[in-house]
Parts: sequence; structure tokens; C-alpha cells
Amino acid sequence: MVDCCSAPGLMPFAQALETMLAAISPITEIEKITLSEGLGRILSNDITSPINVPPHNNSAMDGYAFAQSNLLNREFLTLAGRSMAGQPYQGTCGKGECIRIMTGAKMPEGCDTVEMQENCQVEGESVRFLAQRKPGDHVRYAGEDIHKGHVVFAQGRRLSAIDIGVLASLGIDKLQVFRKLNVALIATGDELKSLGQPLGDGDIYESNSYALAGMLKNLNVNVIDFGVIADDDAAIRAAFLQADQQADAVISSGGVSVGDADYTKLVLEQIGEIGFWKIAMKPGKPFAFGKLPNSLFFGLPGNPVSAMVTADLLAMPALTKLQNCHTAPAITLKAKTLTDLRKSPGRMDFQRGVLSYDNDGALMVNSTGSQGSGILTSIASANCYIVLPAEQGRVPAGAIVNVRLFERFYA
Repeated sequence: MVDCCSAPGLMPFAQALETMLAAISPITEIEKITLSEGLGRILSNDITSPINVPPHNNSAMDGYAFAQSNLLNREFLTLAGRSMAGQPYQGTCGKGECIRIMTGAKMPEGCDTVEMQENCQVEGESVRFLAQRKPGDHVRYAGEDIHKGHVVFAQGRRLSAIDIGVLASLGIDKLQVFRKLNVALIATGDELKSLGQPLGDGDIYESNSYALAGMLKNLNVNVIDFGVIADDDAAIRAAFLQADQQADAVISSGGVSVGDADYTKLVLEQIGEIGFWKIAMKPGKPFAFGKLPNSLFFGLPGNPVSAMVTADLLAMPALTKLQNCHTAPAITLKAKTLTDLRKSPGRMDFQRGVLSYDNDGALMVNSTGSQGSGILTSIASANCYIVLPAEQGRVPAGAIVNVRLFERFYA
């Protein structure tokens, strides 16, 4: 039995995402920033290493450096000096000699091996080696991590905290990145009240813009919050036109359904163009994508879960492309469902679940319970989507299902 919302003509989810991404041209404007400002920014050029990392052979252990050939047929070597991190031994380690060395210190001339201090006995200036080592043991070689001239990070990479550390290790303190996006947020609905206002009969507090603003900040864009706009044709038109002048993309929540007060789609048709409207997905069927005169438009459903899921699965990938950011595909796994999953054929379903391991280390997933589009805690208590194909019907406990891990936008 097909569910009541699965009317013919709905665009399949995969086709909607592909169509939307194909219609987006990434920004090209570039700016220069310091490395300390680089977290979350998108590289506009390849980063090539100007040096070897490490720049010289060094010790991976606290111990004693020597030439492995010196230990052939002997147990003792004479201590000839010390090599400390930042204070390398300046001479050459001769035959029958070894050098005291600390972790990270430059390997002395004439040495090719390090023995950790736990495997050595020191008697005055003599060091006894309790085990034989192979040449190169406990040595980190120049360029072992990064070779000079190697492309470390490619254009389009979003810089992480670790990336920042890698760039610092190369001595790079200036970056070229794509400029930040400006994204406008608009919430529509007469029933919506801002925080701090008393609730009247039939009112609810507006929450979508708060969650969406957090997701957008995880995307590292500039958020322009237009607040709550009443269900009024002129007010929505004015807000859209103003947002279009300030932003690269406009995201609205509410007003894209088929009710008498759903003006968003009507206004979009009048001042812009609709790429598509209504997707064969659950939650989130009434999602609209289009273009205003100067910006992209994403019309999210008003129900909180529908708004968050469509933002995560559709708007965020689109904005990521607009940023000129290259990303890896989402991680999808297979797991055994421990709960029955209610579903009717007709739309691709993204139910919320909690992925974990059983005692044997096999993946299992539990539904978070009621999957209503107004139950935002179904996302708050989840760590994944249980992805059920459009043609799928009810799924019994014990069946194997596809599970898609949450992206970082929900963090």
C-alpha cells in the first residue's frame, strides 16, 4: 500500500540531489588569510611542501645512536657525546662509538640506528647493548612524512585542526582561500513566536532558525538571520528581495506546502524560478529548490524534523559545492535492525536510529522511536539515518538495513 503523501510526480531523492548540484556554479572569489584564521576555510589552490618533514633524520626514541656495523662481534660501544632536540651532536660518530640521543634529535653523522635506553646498560663511558638491532631501527628519515615538492592538500579542501598543524609544520603562515558564503535564514509562519515572547493560543516557539544557524556555522558560512516573517505575501516578498541582495543563498523554513497560507512557493514563482518542488523522501517531501535574481533558494518544510533532514541531506551538500569544497561521499554501512520499522512503499525514508555494536562486534541499529516530523528529539538522540528505499515496505526486526552516519552538521 502506498502512503497518502506518495502522489505521482514526486522527484526521487537521488535525482533531486543530482539536479540541484548540477545547477550550482561554485564561487571563485579568493582572499588571503593567516594560518590561524584557516580553520574550516576552503583552499583555493594546491599546497605544495617547501621542505621535507622531518627536515633531517632523527631519533624516534630516547636511547643511543650508532652505526649498526659497529656492533658486529661486540657488545660494548664507547659513549662519545650527546645529541639533543635542537642541539645536535656536531662531530662524527667513529668506529666503536655511540651517541646519547633524545627523541626528535638529529641523527649524528656516522650513525644509522638507535637503541632505546631500556635495552642498554651504561657503565661509565661504556654502553652495553643487550640485543642486536637492524640498520634503521628507531630512526625517522628526512621526508618520511612529507617530501619537499609534494602536494600536501589539494584545492577545495576544507581545513581541519590537524590540517592547520600540518601546514604549521611546513612553515606556512599565509593561505589563499575562497571567500566565505553569506547565507540568509528566513522563518515564516503566523504561529511562530521568538524566544522571550509569551505564547498565545495555538502559538509555538520558532526553533528551526536556531538549529539551522548552528548547522550553517559548522559549514563555516556567514549567517544573516531575518527572523520570523508573518504569513503575508508582501512581507515575504520584501524579505526575499532584501535577502537576495545580501546573500549567496537564501534558506526559508515553512510555506512550501499546499496550505492556504503557504506563500513561499508563490513568491518564489513571482520573483525567481523553481528548479523543482516536492521530493519522494520522508521526512521532507515539500522541499523546494530554485533561484532568486542573485542567489540560490532552498525552501525547507516548516516541521522541525523535515527542515533538519532536508537541510542536512540537500541544502548542506549544495552549499558545500557552492563553497567550492570537495568532499568524500557519506559513509553508509549495513546493520541489523533490532526494532520493527514501519514504512509504506512510495518514498525513500530516512528514519533516525542509534548505531552500535553487539557483543560479537556486529553492527546493530535501534530506531529512536516515533518518527513524526515534529519530534525533533528523534534526531537529538540519534547518530545515523536508517535509509529505506522507496519501494521498501515494513521492515521486521532482525533484517539487514542500510545505515548512513550523521554528517558533522548536526554536531
